[in-house]
Amino acid sequence: MESHQHHHHHQYGSSSSVHIDTGGGGGGDRFPQWSIQETRDFLMIRAELDPTFMETKRNKLLWEVIATKMREKGYNRSAEQCKCKWKNLVTRYKGCETMEPEGVRQQFPFYNDLQTIFAARMQRMLWMEAEGGAGSSKKKAAQLSSDDEDDNDDSEVERAHKKKRKLKAGGGGGGGGASSASASAAAGGNVVNSLKEILDEFMKQQMQIEMQWMKAYEAREEERRKRETEWRQTMEALENERLMMDKRWREREEQRRIREEARAENRDALITALLNKLQREDR
Repeated sequence: MESHQHHHHHQYGSSSSVHIDTGGGGGGDRFPQWSIQETRDFLMIRAELDPTFMETKRNKLLWEVIATKMREKGYNRSAEQCKCKWKNLVTRYKGCETMEPEGVRQQFPFYNDLQTIFAARMQRMLWMEAEGGAGSSKKKAAQLSSDDEDDNDDSEVERAHKKKRKLKAGGGGGGGGASSASASAAAGGNVVNSLKEILDEFMKQQMQIEMQWMKAYEAREEERRKRETEWRQTMEALENERLMMDKRWREREEQRRIREEARAENRDALITALLNKLQREDR
């Protein structure tokens, strides 16, 4: 596969991703950067296989599947490169959690893609927890946290699973079956609490995004109302000016009519006077 990569490297445009070194037999060669479109295609494939990642403990073959699907789309990436890319994206995603939404989308354009993947993962975990009940919560948590072994993208649930394994190991060494069962039950409770914390945090983030969106929407509406008010005032001023001009025109027309009538009366009076004078002279 390494030799195949050396002969079929694609050249991609620059993006926000970093250079990836697979650490294989390439002698420290710099692999081409991941373009934005290639990264989005990769995240789509990774999202499709995410449920399978969460159900298997060893997922090296899944990364091979992703590399194969990438080749089908025209990208030449090894399984190790895909795995490293995923780790880098998860690290960038976690680093953006405390940033403002506008800044996040400018500095890390794939934030929404990863947020969708992790939100869907959390939803599946909650569904499985609800369907299985408390008795099978430890088993399902172990299945859902298997992605941590190869991906290293620890969430609260994965950390809770690690604590549970430590408690199991400690209980089995010295406390016997009863202490191991109590430790496992406590770990199961920790998993449930962790799930609740994750859900609460997710809902808080959604509420914050909703509030920011509402504030932006209200600001835009206020600006629109302001512009509309200004437009109406301008239109009213123009209409008032038109009415004033029409009034002045009518007044001028009325004065002109009065002057015309006065001239006509004077003309008639003059003609009448001339006729009378002519008649007197004829007599």
